[in-house]
Amino acid sequence: MDKNIHSWNSENSSYSNVDYFRNIRNFLSDKTFLVMGSKRKSYSIDFAIENHILEIDNDHSFLNEPESFFFSYKNSSYLKNGSKSDDDYSMYDTKSNWNNHIHSCIESYLRSQICIDSYILGDSDKYNDSEFTKRESSNDLDETQKYKHLWVECENCYGLNYKKIFKSKMNICEHCGYHLKMSSSDRIELSIDPGTWNPMDEDMVSLDPIEFHSEEEPYKNRLDSYQKRTGLMEAVQTGTGQLNGIPVAIGIMDFQFMGGSMGSVVGEKITRLIEYATNQLLPLIIVCASGGARMQEGSLSLMQMAKISSALYDYQINQKLFYVSILTSPTTGGVTASFGMLGDIIIAEPNAYIAFAGKRVIEQTLNKEVPEGSQSAEFLFQKGLFDSIVPRNLLKEVLTELFQFHGFFPLTQNEK
Repeated sequence: MDKNIHSWNSENSSYSNVDYFRNIRNFLSDKTFLVMGSKRKSYSIDFAIENHILEIDNDHSFLNEPESFFFSYKNSSYLKNGSKSDDDYSMYDTKSNWNNHIHSCIESYLRSQICIDSYILGDSDKYNDSEFTKRESSNDLDETQKYKHLWVECENCYGLNYKKIFKSKMNICEHCGYHLKMSSSDRIELSIDPGTWNPMDEDMVSLDPIEFHSEEEPYKNRLDSYQKRTGLMEAVQTGTGQLNGIPVAIGIMDFQFMGGSMGSVVGEKITRLIEYATNQLLPLIIVCASGGARMQEGSLSLMQMAKISSALYDYQINQKLFYVSILTSPTTGGVTASFGMLGDIIIAEPNAYIAFAGKRVIEQTLNKEVPEGSQSAEFLFQKGLFDSIVPRNLLKEVLTELFQFHGFFPLTQNEK
């Protein structure tokens, strides 16, 4: 039996002639199997993902295509003659053709059944517009939803990342290295040593100070909706913990909660965090991810800019303590105009969108086109807007070195 053909059993039936394929473009993992039924009357695709198997319809043309090709391959000189001969290159071509053919069959089937676009599976065999339109309007879109929970689509390259391991990769796309958004809870887990996180002001919630009502949804109802959806009470989490043994005060904004917008509670929580860090002489980190001030609270949200900046003045100038601002995507509006740009050291994540006013607002106000990429971290770094661009997987070590350089060291065993 050829080394690429194995046996496999399931609870319901026995399978043989299983061909193992590697890297079927970017969609399939390296543990994907094409499974032929023992009576050669059915096929299925085993993704080796939580024991998930995609059964192939009995009446699908897929069943006829590999059948004839497999037996022509089986009868070829490659399988008949185990010894090497002058025809080794042609034998290799036969085997390669078999792999390529099954590769093509699986790709074709997946495209037809779960609407995987050609830009995900590769650049070859692009859809024409009419074919894609037909599939979009068909019931196959229902099939796509079945597997949506397994994958996270990269917003940059549209590659699919397996959700089960995506968190362990720090929400960095394995195809292009793009840094996708992270929740505040995931960032706490990334930055703070296990078992050392102590949250502050968890139960503080927003009211409706200006009785803001829109035609779409009342402000109070929207707050309730986001609280249930995210499990957070507001768009920032604050607290203390240890970063590689160094005690720190940290605030992390969460874009999933109303776009990380800064209302009265967000401003109050960050101000209290800064005041606590000032009293306890702790280094301070604020991770920014926000669309700016919250319009539902009017001028009260704008006042938070001055309040936080005033607390930072006492922390940095009077107490000579150390504040690191981390800009993630997006950081805009009143956050950029206040504490986002007041760090003693300002760090940005790769590809982060950083601006005061967004591209659309600028273009509509000034009637001028904003150059592509002019609000990206890389472009702004060249203009001297912040100190460094640090990939997410290196951030904790970089912060540790910065704190130690500024005189903050890990606690001893007795101090812990």
